[in-house]
Amino acid sequence: MGNNAEDILLVSEVALLGSRKAFERLVDKYQVPVRNFFMLHTGYDSMLSDDLSQETFIRCWEKIGTFKGISSFRTWMYTVAHNILSDYYRSRSRQVQLDEYLQDTATRSTDDDTSVETRYDSVSALRPLSDIEKSCVILYYMNDLSVSKIAQIVSLPAGTVKSHLSRARAKMQKYLNEDGYEK
Repeated sequence: MGNNAEDILLVSEVALLGSRKAFERLVDKYQVPVRNFFMLHTGYDSMLSDDLSQETFIRCWEKIGTFKGISSFRTWMYTVAHNILSDYYRSRSRQVQLDEYLQDTATRSTDDDTSVETRYDSVSALRPLSDIEKSCVILYYMNDLSVSKIAQIVSLPAGTVKSHLSRARAKMQKYLNEDGYEK
């Protein structure tokens, strides 16, 4: 059974029967990609990423009845994650800049094998991007979503998503070149 068909079956079990076991299977399948989405947005802040991921899955559980199957469950779930992230940014009383996260990146412990330097470079390259550009880059390059899927997630036309990706690449290239990286 294909991924999308399997997801639809699991979503149906959750929506129609309230099956926690089916929902647990969806969480098991998508928790790492969703957490990574938030990790990149928060400068590898594990606790915040875990909180935002948990909130995403709680909201998915609560709203699963609104899933219409027009897009894949994965796309719908990333839409929920993007909305959680947008809510988080809006709700902060003061805007915490990525630089604050980067200052202590070297001292944070990680659960994976990614070196501190690689994580620092990855997050640093995202520094010059706006929040929407970061979302587009993370969803496109790190989660392998198509431009049309990203357009659904961020509620923008596909052409605008392409523009954000193009501008993001240019900004990242400029930043990395200024930081001593070469093409």
